[in-house]
Amino acid sequence: MAGLIKREDIDEVRQRTDIKEVVDGYVTLKGAGLGSFKGLCPFHDERSPSFTVRPQVGRYHCFGCGEDGDAISFIQKMDHSSFHEAVEKLAARIGYELRYEDGGTGPSREEVGKRQRLLDAHKIADEFFRAQLLTPGAAEARNFLDGRGFDRAAAEHFSVGYAPQGWDSLLKHLRGRGFTDAELKLTGMFSEGNRGIYDRFRGRLIWPIRDIAGDTIGFGARKLYEDDQGPKYLNTPETTLYKKSQVLYGIDLAKRNIAKDRQLVVVEGYTDVMACHLAGVTTAVATCGTAFGTEHIKVARRLLSDDGSGGEVIFTFDGDAAGQKAALRAFEEDQRFTAQTYVAVEPSGADPCDLRQLKGDAAVRELIGTRKPLFEFAISATLRRHNLDTVEGRVAALREASPVVAQIRDSAARPEYTRKLAGWLGMPIEEVSRYVGAAAKRGTAGNGAAPAGQAPAAAAPPSGMPVFQRPNPGDPVAGMERQALEVVLQDPAVLGGVAWDRFAASLFSTPAYAAIHAAIRATGLAHAADAVSWVEQIRQEVPEPLRNLVSELAVTPLPASTPEAMQRYCRDILARLFELQITRIKADKMGQLQRLDAAAFPEEFQRLNRELMQLEMERRALRSEG
Repeated sequence: MAGLIKREDIDEVRQRTDIKEVVDGYVTLKGAGLGSFKGLCPFHDERSPSFTVRPQVGRYHCFGCGEDGDAISFIQKMDHSSFHEAVEKLAARIGYELRYEDGGTGPSREEVGKRQRLLDAHKIADEFFRAQLLTPGAAEARNFLDGRGFDRAAAEHFSVGYAPQGWDSLLKHLRGRGFTDAELKLTGMFSEGNRGIYDRFRGRLIWPIRDIAGDTIGFGARKLYEDDQGPKYLNTPETTLYKKSQVLYGIDLAKRNIAKDRQLVVVEGYTDVMACHLAGVTTAVATCGTAFGTEHIKVARRLLSDDGSGGEVIFTFDGDAAGQKAALRAFEEDQRFTAQTYVAVEPSGADPCDLRQLKGDAAVRELIGTRKPLFEFAISATLRRHNLDTVEGRVAALREASPVVAQIRDSAARPEYTRKLAGWLGMPIEEVSRYVGAAAKRGTAGNGAAPAGQAPAAAAPPSGMPVFQRPNPGDPVAGMERQALEVVLQDPAVLGGVAWDRFAASLFSTPAYAAIHAAIRATGLAHAADAVSWVEQIRQEVPEPLRNLVSELAVTPLPASTPEAMQRYCRDILARLFELQITRIKADKMGQLQRLDAAAFPEEFQRLNRELMQLEMERRALRSEG
């Protein structure tokens, strides 16, 4: 075996390597002050970038999970390679010739790290397939590409190739380049029979599948001939290089535009990726024989810098039942993004490749441009399964659609889609909200993980007791409701006169705060003069998991330094609460008005208009009082 790499060579590689260039192959980095760069950590799932690279000192550090190191350790962790292999990879990257303690020139070909040998085999196979596409035997492959609107330049851009029809063309080629059968068995490019190994891909159009760094790690192959008994598409099987749950075809070509445009378009096939890129949608990628899942999301989020500051993920699916099913599967994963998620479906059922052939590049761009929110698509797909012209159909649709709405963890989006669902069903918003709320509680029961953006509950309650998540401090509506409860619990005198009636009639949307609000209403103001006993009565009225929260609200310092300032603060907070309630009611009635046929129901139309005018007068009066 070869000896250890000389220490001074390791130091030289470490010093000469630009760690930012290395990390850029895996993580989207942005400037974060003089000489520093920041991105989403590749070692743990995070929403705000805490992974920092400082090229001047050649190191990285994640302030979220604590991972740190240099370029060598980064490659070790990302490629799952040994220290020895990582140093060799970086040395090759900068063209530095390593020396070894045994005086040799390094390990022999057979002793090179297994991963690098696999990458070398794939690189040579990639070149072989591309060269074969230009031979006379590949006429059918070229006809296939031409028939789908891809010329020679397009084939070269995407490195499309051809696997000859023989049983051992690639096998002979790689053996001739010094690879052993034992090594070739590990590549996934060969099958094994009684007489040994033979080419897995034969008589097929070939697409190289590359990782985010641009290394070929597998292949996708499309059937061309009728006598081919294999599947229409045949991919590399799982290997140490190729994990289909982590692979996105086209990611090497799309990564820079994904990061620049803050957009990721997910299509279904290799030709769809080609069509999108050639049409100008250069952020398109495709999964390889599997659904878009958790591991794909990790790759996508790092490229998008999915930190809550924007970005979008667009799924394109066929318009048939299978395509809708795929879209709904994507919806299940949607909550892992803070980027906005959309779905783009061509009404005719054409995929991007077909669409480009039929209507040109502009039609592909228009398809992406006419995307609709994934939430809306998922709800609409659910409603289409029911007859909404009957009471029974609407009730059944409500029961099935409310869990879909309940999955929306965005605290601002869920109420909006609840209102939309009420409008589509022609049902009262209160009834739909009850169903959505019940579905949300069923979804969180027994699940210790809190929705995105919320802190976990302090402790799991006993069986049968309601489950309450800790309210999200970043939600402005929840913040408003919290401030109102702090004011009422600490200064109940502010509820004198009509203020109590307004407060009692208010609708609290945050479950924990709604329960405390209900407890205050149930307790009443009879004992409010004795603040200690009054708060204790309210504590006893709420479910056990919320008693500490009541105490917290009752002792949280209010931002006022004088009695006069305290009075103004309390009045202002309640005025904001009451104005919010009026705004909610107005929005509900406006939705009813928009759905109403004024010609068919003139009296109802006039009544709603009068109520809207009255609510606006109340809102203005309230603001005037404030």
